[in-house]
Amino acid sequence: MASLASDSQAPGLAPFLREAGALVALRTRSLLPVKADRQGVGRDRPVMVIPGFLATDFSTIILRRTLEAAGYRVHGWGLGMNLGARQDLLDRLEYRLDGVGCHGPVSLVGWSLGGLYARELAKRRPDRVAQVITLGSPFSGDVRANNAWWLYEMLNDHKVDAPPIEVRLAEKPPVPTTAFWSRADGIVAPASARGEPHECDRSVELDCTHMGFMTAACAMQAVLDALAD
Repeated sequence: MASLASDSQAPGLAPFLREAGALVALRTRSLLPVKADRQGVGRDRPVMVIPGFLATDFSTIILRRTLEAAGYRVHGWGLGMNLGARQDLLDRLEYRLDGVGCHGPVSLVGWSLGGLYARELAKRRPDRVAQVITLGSPFSGDVRANNAWWLYEMLNDHKVDAPPIEVRLAEKPPVPTTAFWSRADGIVAPASARGEPHECDRSVELDCTHMGFMTAACAMQAVLDALAD
């Protein structure tokens, strides 16, 4: 088991390099059919899945197909590649939420950086959001306790801790929240994605890589369980 100190620091080189193999799986497995053993359980309830940094809706296709097969009305975020925070980002997501939410309160599922957007969106519109599920999202502690912050700053005109929108990352949204995290995550420090007890309602450990949150069977099962709850 990792020490508390290393738990709060960016993952080392070995787990970071393992993410490359997981990225290949993300690209190849997206072409495979999805099998679900919970057909109809979703009862047409709306879900919106938000991709991580430098990812598009294609990266979430395995999860979305799995949820669709279980009977959920599933939507991508529809905003192209996630390049980082923009001044109008939450406004655009709120507009998207209003469209998706015409069928009832929406469950937001966010991977990595996408989970931060999901939490902030739920703070803005708790009337439209049923729950928030985050997968490897660094909402707690040091915003640089990951292996992506330097690339984020390289591609954006703001620092990772000074986005152009008002955010309170660690503040829990006023809706049920579940945070999935992994000690095998090669991108985000486990403690950052796990959060403190007052920052989320429930945190659940999974055994997968950061990319594996979008490909691993345990992650698909975990999201189905969280949605069912």
